[in-house]
Amino acid sequence: MKYHQINSALFVKNRRKFMAEMKPNSVAVFNSNDIYPISADSTLPFAQHRDIFYLSGVDQEESVLLLFPDAPYEHQREILFLRETNDHIAVWEGEKLTKERAFQVSGIRTVYWLQDFHKILNEMMTYADTMYINTNEHYRATVETETREARFVKWWKERYPAHNVAKSNPILQRLRSVKESEEIDLIQHACDITEKGFRRLLGFVKPNVTEYEVEAELAHEFIRNRSKGFAYTPIIASGNNANVLHYIENNQQCKEGDLLLLDVAAEYANYSSDMTRTIPVSGRFTERQKAVYNAVLRVKNEATKMLTPGTLWKQYHIEVGKIMTSELLGLGLLDKADVQNENPEWPAYKKYFMHGTSHHMGLDTHDYGLLHEPMKPNMVFTVEPGIYIPAEKFGIRLEDNVVVQEKGEPFNLMRNIPVEADEIETLMNE
Repeated sequence: MKYHQINSALFVKNRRKFMAEMKPNSVAVFNSNDIYPISADSTLPFAQHRDIFYLSGVDQEESVLLLFPDAPYEHQREILFLRETNDHIAVWEGEKLTKERAFQVSGIRTVYWLQDFHKILNEMMTYADTMYINTNEHYRATVETETREARFVKWWKERYPAHNVAKSNPILQRLRSVKESEEIDLIQHACDITEKGFRRLLGFVKPNVTEYEVEAELAHEFIRNRSKGFAYTPIIASGNNANVLHYIENNQQCKEGDLLLLDVAAEYANYSSDMTRTIPVSGRFTERQKAVYNAVLRVKNEATKMLTPGTLWKQYHIEVGKIMTSELLGLGLLDKADVQNENPEWPAYKKYFMHGTSHHMGLDTHDYGLLHEPMKPNMVFTVEPGIYIPAEKFGIRLEDNVVVQEKGEPFNLMRNIPVEADEIETLMNE
């Protein structure tokens, strides 16, 4: 892995929190992701399932974590199963975890090779009453490919039909949404790498560069700072492309006078950052562009202040909508009649700002978090309002990552990344 090893104390803490929520006499199993094939002998780069990583720190394929806090013997309460490594694998694929190295990474003392999994699971099932299965219940998830986790759940239900079934996901949704200090430090590190990439761009972007050249500059800066690269597919949208919310072609030329919307961020140690900035290709905003830009910035700043303990996500978005409506009236994009006659299910401001303002973030860019429950300290959210004006051939979005605090305003993890229009112009013209 490119990243520095994470102290195993984080994963020990995470397991303790999870096991404290399990029912008596129950087992939980977590599987790594598959390596997904493309064609012939080609595969996609491996990306670890975030749940097994959160609980163990293990970042390789063909790994299984078993938790059984009420097991009869202490050595059975936390067990890792790993693909057995050997000299041949080391030569052809590179180093894999040994049992000793797995303990250093995870803090788990009981480590077996994967070939022993079914035998040991069978023994655990004779002691246990309930199995926690790990299903994906994220509110944005649409999964068509059968995952390794899904195959295991199907096999387990056929093999052990007499056991009770419980779900790991509701526990993980709550635990993963509230970050430990070590996790916030890792997200901060990802944000700091993102800052380096953005500052690099401010001296690079000019008329006639292409969106893919901008992407390449970012990839270079991210990887040279120990990131695997982008935390998500980058959006580098010049001109009217910014009005396509998930524009990822990144193949157009940046033209003089255009704005360039950059929804781009680095990952670090599987933790995401998530930044959006909008900059003038020519180094200066027009008067109209700056007016819209500053309106978006004011919405972002006011929305950030609302991310406090006890806030409900749904009500928060209603309040942000009121602020955005006021700004759109000031810009002449809406008039009073538009607001008075609006559909409450799709308010007038949605014509120019059609997406949400915030989402949880962490190990996943759109991280775990139950939206019907109040916000808590140490949750990390994006704040990302935007105004999109196809008729004027530009769109502006600004996005920071903030931590909800016990008291006071949220802490902005992107506080050092330039966002004021005048600062961006100054840096682009140095």
